[in-house]
Amino acid sequence: MKRIAILFVMTCALAVCVFAQSYTVQNVTGRVQQEKGGKLADVKTGDTLSADTVIHTGVGASLVLKEGDKTFTVQAARDGKVAELTAAASGIRIGGNVVKTDTSVAGRTTAQASTASARASDAARQADIAAEDDSDE
Repeated sequence: MKRIAILFVMTCALAVCVFAQSYTVQNVTGRVQQEKGGKLADVKTGDTLSADTVIHTGVGASLVLKEGDKTFTVQAARDGKVAELTAAASGIRIGGNVVKTDTSVAGRTTAQASTASARASDAARQADIAAEDDSDE
């Protein structure tokens, strides 16, 4: 019985190692780093990352990963494990809420907020009108 239990545990451990997700880096743009042994190391095209690898993409950086026949793009300024970032890239959000949105005309409101560009164009228009009035005199 002990042998069967040990054999079962070893088989499960082997299956986990064989079927563990690994991602191949297809493309790196900008500065992308991974945590290795408590230090940060640059990620390069062709590297293989496990699902538990923590990566950091800098501002303006992106990372394209391939797992099997699926391709994932990790956008700039993202930090986390590869598995979490690829799940977010695929559009699947764990723990998200779906809410019904009211798209009827009565449900829509628009604020008449004055922006700097709107005020500037109004001021320019008023200046043109004032200039025309001065030239008429």
